[in-house]
Amino acid sequence: MEPYEVNTSTALRGLMSVIREGGAQDALPCRLDNDQWACLAPYLQPVPVPTGQVPIRQGDKDRTLFFIESGSLTVHREDSRGRMQLAVLAPGTVVGEGAFFSAQPRNATVVATRDSHLWALKHPRFLELSARQPTIALELALACGAVVVIRHANATMRIAVT
Repeated sequence: MEPYEVNTSTALRGLMSVIREGGAQDALPCRLDNDQWACLAPYLQPVPVPTGQVPIRQGDKDRTLFFIESGSLTVHREDSRGRMQLAVLAPGTVVGEGAFFSAQPRNATVVATRDSHLWALKHPRFLELSARQPTIALELALACGAVVVIRHANATMRIAVT
């Protein structure tokens, strides 16, 4: 499957901006330049997520990583004792990193609490990116690793590795 064309000057402008601003508590510390974003763009798929929609469901085996451009998402874990909210995620970070890297089923459910705009990176596309643009893939992997560490270290936010 060939990457489809995305005009980075318009389509990814919002995502690039929120990531560079780094306003989220668990912001993605991704240091891609404009040319690298242009190389990454064809591997990303835009995903509008209306309020109440569930882009990630606990137990699913999907390995998609989502970059949050706008909106708000909550992360919940359900067990025999009920449902517990683990985190509220804001623009400029990622969700789905746990299953993306581990190939384990999703360990939480993610719900849009406001209309949100995400960008999806499917795992097979990441492997393709790794082969064609290893520097960009490495930067993304390291940035996601930093998010995991921030989330684990921040007790007030709880663990939100989905």
